[in-house]
Amino acid sequence: MNFQFYVEKLKAFEKFKEFIKENPEAFLCSCFFVMDKEGGDNQQHFDYWTIKDKKMISFKLESQEVAPIEVINPEIPEKVSLDLDFDFNKIDEMIEKKKEQEKIKNKIQKYIFSIQMKEGKHYLLATVFVSGFGLLNVRIDLDKMEIVFFEKKSFFDIMKITRKKD
Repeated sequence: MNFQFYVEKLKAFEKFKEFIKENPEAFLCSCFFVMDKEGGDNQQHFDYWTIKDKKMISFKLESQEVAPIEVINPEIPEKVSLDLDFDFNKIDEMIEKKKEQEKIKNKIQKYIFSIQMKEGKHYLLATVFVSGFGLLNVRIDLDKMEIVFFEKKSFFDIMKITRKKD
């Protein structure tokens, strides 16, 4: 699917239209997508920052829900553009190709994507769940459409296992 397909779904969402009418200063600060290649648990969330209330509101397209997000860092986030043009299938192909170059044989099971703006650049941050309890951490520069960071980890690398003390 193309990112603009989801943008059009957002713009057609009645609760979103009402929100923008009531909060014209609000802006997109992040997007969150889950693409499940095995279970079909796909999600698309667009997160907006309200300047007057200093709150974040998430529009969940898959369930047609609107939910406030607890803000941990009260710093104003950078604005993300709705004018991005990329296809998630092409992103999948890029990651598959990089996975082959890195000689990673594990099968991709699920993607968790986050679109964010950092230092004036749009990035697609991906956590990729692969078979064998593995994770890929991928950062894609959306302006250049290239992978700028790629790392494989295991769940066991992340978990700190401590022995029970007697």
